[in-house]
Amino acid sequence: MPEMTVKSAAKINLALDVTGILPNGYHNIESVFQTVGLYDEITVKLTDNGIKISCDMPFRFSLSDPVPCDERNIAYKTAKKFFEENNLNIGCDIHIKKNIPSQAGMGGGSSDAAAVIYCLERLTGGKFPNPEKIGADVPFFLTGGTAYVEGIGEKITPLNDYSGKILVIAKSDENVSTAKAYQLIDKLENPMHPDTKSLVNAIKNAPETAYKYFGNLFEDALNLYSVTAIKLRMKKQGALNSLMTGSGSAVFGLFDDMEKAEKCAEILKASGYFAAVCETVNKSFIEI
Repeated sequence: MPEMTVKSAAKINLALDVTGILPNGYHNIESVFQTVGLYDEITVKLTDNGIKISCDMPFRFSLSDPVPCDERNIAYKTAKKFFEENNLNIGCDIHIKKNIPSQAGMGGGSSDAAAVIYCLERLTGGKFPNPEKIGADVPFFLTGGTAYVEGIGEKITPLNDYSGKILVIAKSDENVSTAKAYQLIDKLENPMHPDTKSLVNAIKNAPETAYKYFGNLFEDALNLYSVTAIKLRMKKQGALNSLMTGSGSAVFGLFDDMEKAEKCAEILKASGYFAAVCETVNKSFIEI
C-alpha cells in the first residue's frame, strides 16, 4: 500500500499576546508564528481499514510527558476525520518519531496533525476543510514560514521570509498545560503587552532589528523559574534576545553566531536541560 514520510517542523512565537475573550469562551490572540528546524518525523501508510498509531520518542520525553499511541493522539483523530470528510472506506498506519518536546509551546501535536493531513491529501487526492477544528495551530502548519496570526490561530497573514536565523531552543522537564496558562493570563492585572505591530513592521522593513520586539504575555503570567534560568544562561552566552515560546515552557534564544549558539546549547545540556541548535525555516514539511 502507498506510504509517505515527512519531517514536520516545530514553531516558536516571536510575539504572543492575548487581546480578549471571544463569545465562545476562546481567547483572541495576536502573534507572530515562525517555523523552526526542529522536526518530528511522520510516516503514513494506507491500509485496508482501521487506524494504528506507533510512537518513537526520546526517553526523557516519555518520562515528562508520554505521548498516547491510541485514539487519544491528535494524529489518530486527524486521520479519522479525514477519512470521514472524504467518504473513504480505508485506514492507515501512522508512525511518529518525536523530536519536538511536548507541552513546550512549540506546537508539536498540531505539527503532527498537519503532517498527517499533508500526507493523506497526497496519498488519496482528498481534501481536509476547516483544519482549525482539529487544533488552533494546525492551519498555520499547513503553510509554515513566518506569519502574523490572529483570532484563535485561524487568521493567518504571511510575512516576509525570516528564515536562516540561528536559534538555541531549550526546555526543562517542567510542563505547562495550555488551560492552566490561560487561567493565569486571565488573572493578570495591568499586563505589559508585547508590541506585536512593531515586530511585524520590523520583519517587513528592518529584519535585523526584529529581535528587539520579541515578547510573550504568557511569560509574565506563568513566571516559571526554569524559564528565567534558561534565559539568563542564553543571554550570558551572547543571545541577542531570549523568550519563552507559546504557553511554555520551552525557551528560544536568537544568536548571530553559530559557535556561540553551539556553546550555549552544550552548557544548557550540561545543566540538565533539553537543548538544540536550529534555524528558522520557511516551510513546515520536508519529504523524505
